[in-house]
Amino acid sequence: MLGDIIIGENAKIGANAVVLENVLNNRTVVGIPGSVVSKKIKK
Repeated sequence: MLGDIIIGENAKIGANAVVLENVLNNRTVVGIPGSVVSKKIKK
């Protein structure tokens, strides 16, 4: 993670991911730079 980043509840960050911006709740982020690959919607 680079900078002042907020990681939401139940968010998952993949190994070696470079997170450059805030990650919302229930998201999965992977890659360089990090990108959202999954949005888990609660019912």
